[in-house]
Amino acid sequence: MFSLSTSLQPQVTVQLSHLINALNSLKGSVSSNTSVNHKLRENASEQDLNGTESSLTLRDLGLTDLGVSQLNELVQKLLPCVAQQESLSHTRTVPNIWRTSHLSSDSFFHNKHGFSRMGGVTPVFSKQNKSPLQTLLLVPNRGFKTLKSRTRRLQGFDSSAEPEGFTPSFMKGFLTRDKGQDVETLDKLLQSKNIPDGQHDAFKTGFAEGFLKAQALTQRTQESLRRTRLILLVLLLVGLYGLSKTPFLSVRFRTTSGLDSAVDPVQMKNVTFEHVKGVEEAKNELQEVVEFLRNPQKFTALGGKLPKGILLVGPPGTGKTLLARAVAGEADVPFYYASGSEFDEMFVGVGASRIRNLFREAKANAPCVIFIDELDSVGGKRIESPMHPYSRQTINQLLAEMDGFKPNEGVIIIGATNFPEALDNALIRPGRFDMQVTVPRPDVKGRTEILKWYLKKIKVDSAVEAEVIARGTVGFSGAELENLVNQAALKAAVDGKDMVTMKELEFAKDKILMGPERRSAEIDKKNKEITAYHESGHAIIAYYTKDAMPINKATIMPRGPTLGHVSMLPENDRWSETRSQLLAQMDVSMGGRVAEELIFGSENITTGASSDFDSATKIAKMMVTRFGMSEKLGVMTYADLTKQSPETQAAIEHEVRTLLRDSYERAKALLKSRSKEHKNLAEALLRYETLDAKEIQLVLEGKTLSSR
Repeated sequence: MFSLSTSLQPQVTVQLSHLINALNSLKGSVSSNTSVNHKLRENASEQDLNGTESSLTLRDLGLTDLGVSQLNELVQKLLPCVAQQESLSHTRTVPNIWRTSHLSSDSFFHNKHGFSRMGGVTPVFSKQNKSPLQTLLLVPNRGFKTLKSRTRRLQGFDSSAEPEGFTPSFMKGFLTRDKGQDVETLDKLLQSKNIPDGQHDAFKTGFAEGFLKAQALTQRTQESLRRTRLILLVLLLVGLYGLSKTPFLSVRFRTTSGLDSAVDPVQMKNVTFEHVKGVEEAKNELQEVVEFLRNPQKFTALGGKLPKGILLVGPPGTGKTLLARAVAGEADVPFYYASGSEFDEMFVGVGASRIRNLFREAKANAPCVIFIDELDSVGGKRIESPMHPYSRQTINQLLAEMDGFKPNEGVIIIGATNFPEALDNALIRPGRFDMQVTVPRPDVKGRTEILKWYLKKIKVDSAVEAEVIARGTVGFSGAELENLVNQAALKAAVDGKDMVTMKELEFAKDKILMGPERRSAEIDKKNKEITAYHESGHAIIAYYTKDAMPINKATIMPRGPTLGHVSMLPENDRWSETRSQLLAQMDVSMGGRVAEELIFGSENITTGASSDFDSATKIAKMMVTRFGMSEKLGVMTYADLTKQSPETQAAIEHEVRTLLRDSYERAKALLKSRSKEHKNLAEALLRYETLDAKEIQLVLEGKTLSSR
């Protein structure tokens, strides 16, 4: 610091940094000494009154024109004042960013012992022997420094402009790091850019337009950012909502709905045994369960117990679910329905909890019926699997609920499955599923009843014979018969008819058995002729062979993968077949290839008989290996031919070849003897494409089809 004093000791403080810059530059012009002295007095008096420091530059002091020697001389003259105020200047607050908290002595010895080593004699080169300039500028006092507050630090800087002259860049950055940037006005900018006076208005107008455009661009950018943030927020909320629906992030919601949701029973008053057709034996067995539910005292009076479980076993579509509903409807008790897949959850314990919840509700409303469809999904065999260590919890809970420590009186469990081999042995033992009811495919009588039941629900012609359709639908289940009637009704609607006739029912049956018609297939005349003689060969053999099944229809209309078809219509369901019946089926299969060979020659036979040979070979092989119908091999079965000796395999193959060769010869002899009938039937098929049983009979008897 640099201090000047008068007799009244007013203080004028000059910043050290400004003084350094002034000594380095020594440039510029300054005002007169009189004005400077006047300014110094005003500043000194103002500082004395306000008790604050005033920062001045060398320009304000008028020292910029002095040389180094003159400056040293000035400092020598002011030295007494500096010496008198030296200690005071250190104790007072100085306009620096650091404040002296403790002043140290000139030497370490003096600091430690309190006196100088030389007995009070100050050496020539001691710290106290300083030049005036060195006192002011070069050697600072040693002491511990503490940082001032920012407010007091800013007060030490002068707001006036920096002195002109050269200042090192590193010093300028150090000195101006706390000073705010001066705001350059538009007038100063015009002067600094040397813009002519005539262009000032244009410059200001352009500046204002640029400012307004920049402000509008900034506003649009801010609005775009706000819209982007809003869109991102909406997407985030939608994403979180979607993730909450996934199984991995919505464990709480899924498990809570599965564990705590109430199970409501269903009343089945509108479903009784009258609605169940074609399964009379199963209905009779379940009638006992209905009696148990209606009057349990009748059976418990003798010490008997109500059955706990009934297992319905049968192919798909045979009416297992309908039977369970009919049991609840006949007994007029609450009916609880559940599918086996509902208990199969990815979370541990959910399936077992749903089992407990289901049985808890059922016990509260006993007597009642619990029906579990697709029981093999929840009651499959338990295996030791490290991949699913908790997969057995659900079936264990089901086993405990059906026959565990707690009684389960008045609740009948009906399970349905088409895969009983997969059920756990503990589930099908007595005490859990006491009764096992088989629900087979309906026979011809059952199919007739089912067809009549569904035909009542549509508009049908009185000439429709349900028995004929039932005979041609061997192996159909109740669901498939319902689909057949529905397909016939749709066909009648497409054709614009008012009611369903036998034609639509036959069309629906053929569509299900052989596939839809391919009327768009373009077949040339030669192939169509081969197909007609091929199918006629099948029909002739079937018509004139004693133990063959009656013919139902012959057609050369392409259906599915075939170009023609002859359907057989058994009079009754065959529970077993004789050797002559099996041989007759083989002869009918050989009729197509024999017809091609006789009419077109062995060089023109086609690949159309491949499926016929498959069925004939299958019958012959079963006769030899399973049915014991070979005189050479005897009554012995050969389940796995690969385990037999080469001699045995050769013998089996020889017997199969013999049966097929004999069948082929029988078919050839029959077609040679009926060549006229064969030709007439083939020509009728070429003309009409499709012939039913009555029309085939008329053609083979030599009569004309005048009705068509």
